[in-house]
Amino acid sequence: MSRALLLARREMYAYLRSPIGSGIIAGALLIDGLYFYWYGMTEKLVSAEVLQQFFYGASGTTMAAALLLAMRLVAEERQTGTMTLLTTSPIRDRDIVLGKFTSAFAVIFLMTALTIYMPLLILVNGKVSAGHIAVGYLGVLLLGAASVAIGLFASSVSRSQIVAALLGAGILVPLVLLWVVARAADPPLNRFLSALAIHHENYRSFMQGVLKLDAVVYYVMITYFFLLAAVKVLEARRWR
Repeated sequence: MSRALLLARREMYAYLRSPIGSGIIAGALLIDGLYFYWYGMTEKLVSAEVLQQFFYGASGTTMAAALLLAMRLVAEERQTGTMTLLTTSPIRDRDIVLGKFTSAFAVIFLMTALTIYMPLLILVNGKVSAGHIAVGYLGVLLLGAASVAIGLFASSVSRSQIVAALLGAGILVPLVLLWVVARAADPPLNRFLSALAIHHENYRSFMQGVLKLDAVVYYVMITYFFLLAAVKVLEARRWR
C-alpha cells in the first residue's frame, strides 16, 4: 500500500508540473461555470431544479476530464520507455494500478471540490438542502472514479495516449448510451440494459438528492472491474 501511495505522489507531482492537470481542471471549471450560469441565471427554474441541472452538467465534464487524465497513466510510460523500469522494480502490478488510479482520482476530487461555490450561490436567492448537495457530489465522485478506472484500463492496453483516449471513449460512450438502446428494447431486456447504463438511471437519483445503495454498488463494481482488468493486463504483459 505504501508503494502505491509513493507512486500516486509521483503521478500527482507530474500533473502539477505539467499543464495537463491544471489545464483540464481550468477547462472543466469554465464549462461548468458557463453551464451553471445558463441554467441558474437565464432559465426560470426553482432552486432544486438548478442544482439538478448543475450535477447533470458536472457529470459530463467529469467523465471527459477523467478520460483525459487517465489516458497518460500507463501509455506514457510505454512511450517514454519507463514502463520496463517500473515493472522490474519491487512493486506489484496492483500497486501500480492503485497508485495511478489514486493520483488521477485525486485530481478529479480537487476539480469537483472547486465547484462547491456554484451550489452555494443557489443559497443566496434560493433554498436547497445540504443533503441534496452532499448526495449530488457523491454521485459525481463515484462517476468520476468509474470513468478514471475505464480510462486507466484503456491506457494499460494502449501504446499511445491518443489511442488510449479513443479506446476509453469507445468504452464509456456506449455505457452512457445504453439507456437509449433500453428504450427500444422489450422487457425484461430493457430493464437490464437500463440498469447497466453508467449515467441515466444510476446517476439520476444522485442528481435528485436521493441516495440509493444499488447505484452506489453499481459504480463501485464498475470501478473495481476495470481496475482489476488493468491489473490483469499488466500481469499478462509482464510475463510475455
